[in-house]
Amino acid sequence: MKLILLICMGLFFHTQTFAQLLSIEEKTIEIYRTALPSTVNVANIKLAQNLFHGDVEIPQGAGSGFVWDKDGHIVTNFHVVQGGNNFVVTFHNDTKQYKAKLVGSAPHKDIAVLKLSELPKNLTPIKIGASKNLSVGQSSFAIGSPFGLDYTLTTGVVSALGRKIDGIGGVKINDMIQTDAAINMGNSGGPLLNSSAQLIGMNTVIFSTSGSSAGLGFAVPSDTIQVVVPQLIKDGKLTRPGLGIGLVPENMKVRLMGESKGIIISHIDEQGGAAKAGLKGLTHDRYGRMYLGDIILKVEGQTVNSLDDIYQILETKKVGDQVEVEYRREGKIQKAKVTLQAL
Repeated sequence: MKLILLICMGLFFHTQTFAQLLSIEEKTIEIYRTALPSTVNVANIKLAQNLFHGDVEIPQGAGSGFVWDKDGHIVTNFHVVQGGNNFVVTFHNDTKQYKAKLVGSAPHKDIAVLKLSELPKNLTPIKIGASKNLSVGQSSFAIGSPFGLDYTLTTGVVSALGRKIDGIGGVKINDMIQTDAAINMGNSGGPLLNSSAQLIGMNTVIFSTSGSSAGLGFAVPSDTIQVVVPQLIKDGKLTRPGLGIGLVPENMKVRLMGESKGIIISHIDEQGGAAKAGLKGLTHDRYGRMYLGDIILKVEGQTVNSLDDIYQILETKKVGDQVEVEYRREGKIQKAKVTLQAL
């Protein structure tokens, strides 16, 4: 009789504890359980030659990712897969390691797509939400594997929108979402979710002096991901419009010009839009002396002093569009219409 009473009391207290969960807690649990099957760990492995053992696998790092579709495409950050030859993807409550290959990447957006070589029995694509409708103050939920602690959930709010953050290759990533949901090493590539368990961003970078979360995390917005990922799956790369020129590096520009304003054309793609518009790059005489070519001052009326300046202006354009380029040649200001080409 006492045993039955104790069991009943245990059930009573368990029911009471569960009933005491706040509705917001129940919602958070629901979000986590919904997104968990779609969230993965990504291990980046590089093959290297060893004199005695042949090919050896060297771990390059690890991050997170999420399932994009039923075909086995996995989305993560470019910096998570950078430098690797082989990739291993693991799922929650699945001890098997699934090999994956790189399908394509967009380094300037810090986005990469992998494809599983073998599919698990159950594959659950993540639910996609819109980032353009976000509001500062709304709840945000991040899932990832910080410091190797698998499938960690952190919560916070959308702290700011439209942030411009330094990316790879000297250009900035636009429209980044800022959140105070704790993001640490290993969270990169994992999903940032709204209260409907929909993807609103991909956790990418933190601002920190210690290397740990300081409440300043940034995510690539889902609207950008929805544009880039289908292109990577289809073509393996992101097609961007360009002028068809090469630029003199920043550290050489000041030495050549004596100032930092404008950008110096180093060379011209002979089949590109700049060449057809009559622009010229650096030249050399037979004695090896170098002569300045054209110095671009403005594109579409906007001052340009760096690669990022041009990148940001052309990001809103399409291949085949024409842009007005203002440049200086031998001290004279000139203008030309340049047809943008695919890079």
